[in-house]
Amino acid sequence: MIRVGIVDDHAIVRSGLKQFIGDQVDLRVTGEASDGAGALQLARGGEVDVLVMDIAMPDQSGVEALAAIKARFPELPVLILSGYPEAHYATTLLRQGASGYLNKECDPEEIARAIRTVARGRRYITPLVAELLADQMSGPGDRAAHEALSERELQVFLRLARGETVGDIAESMKLSVKTVSTYRSRVLDKLKLHTNSDLTYYALKNGLIQ
Repeated sequence: MIRVGIVDDHAIVRSGLKQFIGDQVDLRVTGEASDGAGALQLARGGEVDVLVMDIAMPDQSGVEALAAIKARFPELPVLILSGYPEAHYATTLLRQGASGYLNKECDPEEIARAIRTVARGRRYITPLVAELLADQMSGPGDRAAHEALSERELQVFLRLARGETVGDIAESMKLSVKTVSTYRSRVLDKLKLHTNSDLTYYALKNGLIQ
C-alpha cells in the first residue's frame, strides 16, 4: 500500500483527489495539508510515501516548499500537481528535486500512474516535459533566464519579487543581510535586470508568482 499525502490550498481539490486515490486498491491517503508548513509536517510525521503537492501556496511558493522538504527529507518523492502549464515551472521544479510534474488538466489515471512511478524511486516525466528538458539540453539559449539560478538564488529572487525586504529575507532564511544582498546582486546580474520592480515584473510575466 502506497501512503499518499495531499497538499493543496483548495479543500474541494483535496476532497476530489482523496476520493479518486481511495478508489485505487494500492493507494491510500494518509494525510492532507493546505500550505507549505503543513506539507513539512506531513513529511516530518513519516506517515506518507509520496507527497502530491500544488505549487500555489498561501504562505510560500511551491519552489520554496519543495526546497524545504527536500532539504530535510531528500528521499521523500514529491509529485507536483499544478494548474500552471508545464512550461512555467516543470523543469525548474524537477531541477529542485521534484519527482514529477503534472498539470491538473491531466487524466486522473495519469496521477495514479505517476504516484506509483515516483513511489518506486523513479521520476515521472510526461512527453511534454521530456521535450522541454530536451530543448534545454540543446543549448543555453533555449532556457529561461531564471532556470540558471541556484536554489538559494531562486528562493531570494521569489521573495524579492513578492515585495519582501532584504532584512525580512535575511531573518526568515537565517542569513546575514550581506549574504542576501549578495544573492540579490547575483540574481539581478543573471536575469539582466536592475531593480526589485523588474524582478516582480519578470516573475509575474513568467508565471512564477501570482
